[in-house]
Amino acid sequence: MKLSCLQENLSKALGIVGRAVATRTTLPVTNNVLLATEESRLRLSATNLEIAISCWLGSMVEEDGAITVPARLLSEFVNSLPSEKIDLALGDHTLELKCARFEARISGIDAEDFPPIPKISGGVAYRVEPDALRLAINQVVFATASEDTRPVLTGVCAEFEEDMLTMAAADGFRLAVHKAPLIGPAKEKVEIIIPGRCLSELNRLLADQKDPVEIAVSQNKSQVLFRMKDVELISQLIQGTFPNFRQLIPASYSTRAVISTPEFLRATKTAAIFARDGSGIVRLQIAPDGAAGKMSVSARSEQIGDNVGEIDAKVEGEAAKIAFNGKYLTDVLGVIHEGEIVLETTTPSSPGVIRPLGADNYVHIIMPMFVQW
Repeated sequence: MKLSCLQENLSKALGIVGRAVATRTTLPVTNNVLLATEESRLRLSATNLEIAISCWLGSMVEEDGAITVPARLLSEFVNSLPSEKIDLALGDHTLELKCARFEARISGIDAEDFPPIPKISGGVAYRVEPDALRLAINQVVFATASEDTRPVLTGVCAEFEEDMLTMAAADGFRLAVHKAPLIGPAKEKVEIIIPGRCLSELNRLLADQKDPVEIAVSQNKSQVLFRMKDVELISQLIQGTFPNFRQLIPASYSTRAVISTPEFLRATKTAAIFARDGSGIVRLQIAPDGAAGKMSVSARSEQIGDNVGEIDAKVEGEAAKIAFNGKYLTDVLGVIHEGEIVLETTTPSSPGVIRPLGADNYVHIIMPMFVQW
């Protein structure tokens, strides 16, 4: 292998694939990044055996070849170099790098020892705009479970049907459901469970993407591929059956309040300061009076004290009291970009429903906390 490329391009590519490098592993080669020439470009790949990321960058290739070298060492060295051309050459199990007046030799492992990056063929593929996919991920992935007691809840259920991608996540205490439009109708309905970590990594990659993202599902529904410009991410899928989330969405309510999203978020964050020593409980009391209605947001702790904040609300229906985990409220209010949200409640022991006003593509359900009023 003999080639040259720009330092800034190589540094950026190493930053992209570095997210998939294994940290704790019994297979030392997964601490490495694979460098290989491919169709007059340099391909970098990394995998932790659950997800794999590949990135291509333009290079002047003189000789083809491949090698794997420690990802962290290579990345730190390249990041320290001036923004000039880098020459890479393959020696005897070493990668030689020269840039301006700097040079290094890094010992590597044969490319044949690197785990093969899966290739998906024979399955179904869908396309979606990157901004729509980012919004969907942002509004659901935080609701995945962090513990592995029920593996399916650590992932996001993705349902491709007709011209819509529906993503749902639940951890047993809350449920987030977002609908994003597909580019062109789906040829067949497919439902898969994508690991939450995979979607978090994909979300970072989408920040620089302008072109549509292709999502391909393997024929046996064991892997999913996200293909972007110059970048591919492949992940194992979670096997199992996701709960029927549509049954968990309440069909009716007794109180409906329209509230300013920024004001609700500010009041909740303020109450959460006092809720830290009180099991994280934030209490909401809704007082109806049409457009002049109000909602108080309060928290109290036996040790440190209490606080109450009041915000305006347009209320339909009965007066209501309900308590939620403050973190769950700030999580959902922080990902809604609309200026106002709708809060629907039935009883203090029934789930609360939060939707952005004027948008029907997102709904969030939170289980209440039981408190003495």
